[in-house]
Amino acid sequence: MTEKTINIPSFMTRPGMGSKPTQDAAPKAPSKALPKTIKPRTPRTKRAALRQPDQPVSDITVTSLVGASQTARWKLEQLHQRDHHMVLWTTRGQGRALLHGRRRGFSAYNVIFVPAGHLFSIELGPQVQGLATLLPNDGRIPLPDQAHLIRLNDSAEQVEFTGILDAMRRECNDLRPLMNDALNAHAQLLSVTLRRAIDREGPAPRARATERLVRHFCDLLAQEFTSGNPMAWYAEQLDITPTHLTRVCRQSAGITAAEMLSQMVQHRARSLLMESDLPINRISGALGFGSAAYFTRFCQQHFGAAPSKLRKQARGV
Repeated sequence: MTEKTINIPSFMTRPGMGSKPTQDAAPKAPSKALPKTIKPRTPRTKRAALRQPDQPVSDITVTSLVGASQTARWKLEQLHQRDHHMVLWTTRGQGRALLHGRRRGFSAYNVIFVPAGHLFSIELGPQVQGLATLLPNDGRIPLPDQAHLIRLNDSAEQVEFTGILDAMRRECNDLRPLMNDALNAHAQLLSVTLRRAIDREGPAPRARATERLVRHFCDLLAQEFTSGNPMAWYAEQLDITPTHLTRVCRQSAGITAAEMLSQMVQHRARSLLMESDLPINRISGALGFGSAAYFTRFCQQHFGAAPSKLRKQARGV
């Protein structure tokens, strides 16, 4: 793919600039009607090839949340998307989750389900304990197509959910014979328990116009965050002004639209630098930066180090 000649958007080089309209895209008056459903676009060859190193997963895995809360917190705390499903089960502590544009708090005995392709971030408190389960997005396990945060109030249901996950973790740790068959069976039970809990809660109340608009922005962001488009472009696609987009994102997600976009780029950049051998100039181009120099400036601003130094630090060089 030919490298872009446009400059990096100002939100990537100067904090707090994402909410202001740019000169090359005049803002439109806010529209009362919600934008049309965002249609998927065919990914460009380079962007399609540069998948995040931890995507997708081919096997079912279960890990403890304790380790995730102590090391590499950015992998969960920065807004991102994955090609696999994730189920988080908390047995202690509390935190906050940003799920498809809506920020919510969680505590003990909460289930957080994030379907593949949905934007999310998880902030784990210092006392959080629980398990994280990664499930392949290959159709073998029937799962909801929307993110959910559910509290299991019934003690018997809590024991059942914990027992399923503990059994799955033992299979992963002990590498027992027929492990994959056992994991698939346990995952089916996990799916049934999760869907029963969702059904018991009943239909979710109709989302407010603000939340629906932010969801549309999240869908667009998931497709286009590596394009290098400025924030005014996103607002134009949604038929609103950049100022209004900033306001509704802050109300629903707790952060501005520019911060959401920046976190997405940061997460993908750090993942590719730390966990892949791709040349830095290819990573820069695939993330929509006009040049490697702009990418270096972005890394120094957000990570405190140039891309090459960040990569060496991750590898202990």
